[in-house]
Amino acid sequence: MTGGRIALLAAATVIGVALGLIFNAFLADDGGPVVVTGVPKIGGPFELVDHRGRTVRESDFRGAHLLIFFGYTYCPDVCPTELQKMSAAMDLLGDAGDKVRPILISIDPERDTVAVLADYVANFHPRLIGLTGSVEQVAVAAKAYRAYYAKAPADDEGDYLVDHSSFIYFMGPDGKYLSHFSPTSTPEAMAEKIRSLL
Repeated sequence: MTGGRIALLAAATVIGVALGLIFNAFLADDGGPVVVTGVPKIGGPFELVDHRGRTVRESDFRGAHLLIFFGYTYCPDVCPTELQKMSAAMDLLGDAGDKVRPILISIDPERDTVAVLADYVANFHPRLIGLTGSVEQVAVAAKAYRAYYAKAPADDEGDYLVDHSSFIYFMGPDGKYLSHFSPTSTPEAMAEKIRSLL
C-alpha cells in the first residue's frame, strides 16, 4: 500500500470516528433522539391600548392566566376561526374560565383602531380583550411573544393582507409561558389542557 493510500485511509478513519461521535452526541442512551427541556422565552413587557381606549401593560394582567392570539380584524379566515376556537374553549371551561383572559393583539395597527377593535371583539367571547397601539408598540409585543407577521403589498384599491403565525399562547398568572395551541388544536383539547394548568 502506498503512502498516499495510507494517508487517505487514515484520514477517512478519523473522519468516520468524528462523525460517529457527533451522531452519538445527538442520541439518547436508548438510541432515541435527545430531548431538550426548558421553557421557551415567550412573553414579556408591552404597552398597548385596549378596545375601550385604555392604556394597558403586560403587568396589568398579573394574577390572571392569559390566552393570547396575534391577528387582525381584516383577516379573512384564520383569525375569526382561531378566535371562535378560543371562545368555545372559554365556554367549555365554565367557571374555571373566570381565571383566564382571552386577548387579541392586532398586528395591523394602521387599520385596527380602538373603535374597529371594539366592534370586532364584540363578535366573540364577552371576556375577549382587543389590544392595538402604534406600529412600534405592536412590534415590541410581537417580538416578545416570538409572533411572526409581515404586511403584504397592497392592491390597486389599497387593501392588503398580513401574513402571520397562528399560535395561541397560554400564559401563567406570573406572565410566564405555560403552553401554546396550534391551528389544529380543538376547543376541547384546549379546554382540557388549560384546566390541567390552572
